[in-house]
Amino acid sequence: MPDLLHFEDFATGQSFDLGSIQVSKEDIIEFASEFDPQDFHLDEDAGRNSMLGGLAASGWHTAALVMRLLATGLLNKSTGRGSPGISKLKWQRPVSPGDVLTAVAEVLETKDLRTKPDLGLVFVRVTATNQSGTQVILWENPILFQKRQADQ
Repeated sequence: MPDLLHFEDFATGQSFDLGSIQVSKEDIIEFASEFDPQDFHLDEDAGRNSMLGGLAASGWHTAALVMRLLATGLLNKSTGRGSPGISKLKWQRPVSPGDVLTAVAEVLETKDLRTKPDLGLVFVRVTATNQSGTQVILWENPILFQKRQADQ
């Protein structure tokens, strides 16, 4: 098994291809039924009559799908130790049944932590586009990563 990515392996400007995932009508309705039961996420007619122009995934569903790509494409291959939160989150375009989302994580900055010398913060921007290349979501957040060796 390859070595896990540590804090020292990240550099400003570096990007990671997180892969792709397809969104189905059934998944949109199932997620919305449980977590965001607004009519335009549950019913095609209601979606068509909304500003979304058709049945559309909840923004939270889109974020969860992209989070899965972030986890499988980067975090599960690293010494990631969680995040203190999201700094920015934008749902930029509706996600429709049949869309294929492709995600990328870009390193914005890295920062040593004086209070926790065994950890560092990596600030990332995560974006996803649909099959047409239209960006549908953007978020920025810091992620904690284990260091190979604590600062002396």
